[in-house]
Amino acid sequence: MSDATLHATSQDPDDFVVQIADQVESFLVAVNEVAKGDEPDSAVPFLLLEVSQLLLAGGRLGAHEDIVPEERYEPDLGPEADVDELRERLAVMLEPIDVYSEVFDPYEPRKAPVPARISDDLADVITDLRHGMAHYRAGRTTEALWWWQFSYFSNWGSTASATLRALQSVVAHVRLNQPLEELDGLDTDQDLGEEILAEEAGKVMAEEIAGPLGLRTVK
Repeated sequence: MSDATLHATSQDPDDFVVQIADQVESFLVAVNEVAKGDEPDSAVPFLLLEVSQLLLAGGRLGAHEDIVPEERYEPDLGPEADVDELRERLAVMLEPIDVYSEVFDPYEPRKAPVPARISDDLADVITDLRHGMAHYRAGRTTEALWWWQFSYFSNWGSTASATLRALQSVVAHVRLNQPLEELDGLDTDQDLGEEILAEEAGKVMAEEIAGPLGLRTVK
């Protein structure tokens, strides 16, 4: 067992759940603030920072020993909060760079990239995090930790990681003044083979997206 895992498993459980819950709550609040659109000029850098910090919490959950819920069956939390409005606001704000290509599983050989949307990914992550937060606020802290850990491995961890790569790539393209492949016209329900990617001849110059997304290019 690594030193990191030993540290994670030896930490006071109450301290650990409070720290994870604080990081989750911070992410939920931050993304909702970004989605309001009051400061679109700083949207991408701010999301890059927030997703990076969330994945730190995910890494801590991943390094922790398996968390076992106190009850065999998960208590009914009622209907999930609707994230469609948040998703739509993010999609409008991020429209120039919302669609990106992603390899779902890097260990699956010869898997073609598929199109994805940052706005969909963030809404998906928030749905998972809110579910765990509902347990936490109801006082079921072990259930909350179990859900956040389980969903980190099964969904939100890989989704947030893909989103982080996309956001980091946008920032890198802009800062280095490199053109971006124009992907926003693609259907996110279809697969993206290498041939389709190669046929995307349109380019979005970095300068065109830098201003609206709060970035600067290297002179």
